[in-house]
Amino acid sequence: MTMTPEQASWFSDIFNRLVANVEQVLLGKTFVIRLSFTALLSEGHLLLEDYPGTGKTSLARAMAQTVRGSTTRIQFTPDLLPGDITGVSIYDQGSGRFEFHRGPIFANIVLADEINRASPKTQSALLEVMEEGRVSVDGVSHDVGAPFMVIATQNPIEQAGTYRLPEAQLDRFLMKTSIGYPDHASTVRILEGAGVKAHETTLAPIASAQVIVEMGMLARRVHVDPTINDYVSRLVEATRAATEVRLGASVRGALALIRAAKTLAAANGRHYVIPDDVKALAEPVLAHRLVLDPEAEFEGVTTASVIGQILIETPPPSDRQAV
Repeated sequence: MTMTPEQASWFSDIFNRLVANVEQVLLGKTFVIRLSFTALLSEGHLLLEDYPGTGKTSLARAMAQTVRGSTTRIQFTPDLLPGDITGVSIYDQGSGRFEFHRGPIFANIVLADEINRASPKTQSALLEVMEEGRVSVDGVSHDVGAPFMVIATQNPIEQAGTYRLPEAQLDRFLMKTSIGYPDHASTVRILEGAGVKAHETTLAPIASAQVIVEMGMLARRVHVDPTINDYVSRLVEATRAATEVRLGASVRGALALIRAAKTLAAANGRHYVIPDDVKALAEPVLAHRLVLDPEAEFEGVTTASVIGQILIETPPPSDRQAV
């Protein structure tokens, strides 16, 4: 059963209110906030590659407050162990048995700060939870709950002593983007409120965690025309055929693009996907999944420019079948 126009209108109204609420904290970053909620409602995870002090922690905290959920922040360091993330079983002498103590991964919004500073083993522990939605300790599974979203960050500078995420692990993130520095007007507004610390700001919740789960389930029912599936397939195939690319987007990338496009369509008040939804999400969903040829990278080619060129060269469907 596909989403109805009335349901799409309700979805869009809630979505816009969620975004407007978070924008009270993250001024002038509407596009990034919309991407973040699109990832959340698509049951995906977000990778932010950004400089320090751009508001990554504020984004995670504001999103959690907006959906009346919990949030945790994990500072990734070289000595961080998998158990520090997932939790451990500790023997209780009183009861005579082991009891599981939950780690910080058990939250609705988890900020994994500077994920590339932890060892590959610790990174893998986080990425396993992201994929499965549960933690397995001593043969017992523990669900992390829903909604569940990891916002991981990487610092584009100071790469010494870091462990770069392998391509197979980057593929686990639905989107990759950056917040960036605010514009002049937004900076002035931020400075006007300098008397209030970021962690002291409390936002009124707009929707409950259960409503977010229901919205995610509703987004799955957005209609996707066969011509849209064909368009996404051609885009993904073009990434593999591009001369500058050594490794193109995977099938998981194509599925992620369709899933995110469904959510974006509903956020825009439509119960069906159009090519513009795919175009708007192509770079944040696909770019981080590409591996460039070393020569092309040396010449200054970026994955974003490759996606941009592919969008120009790949014609979208010209019409849509009736829903």
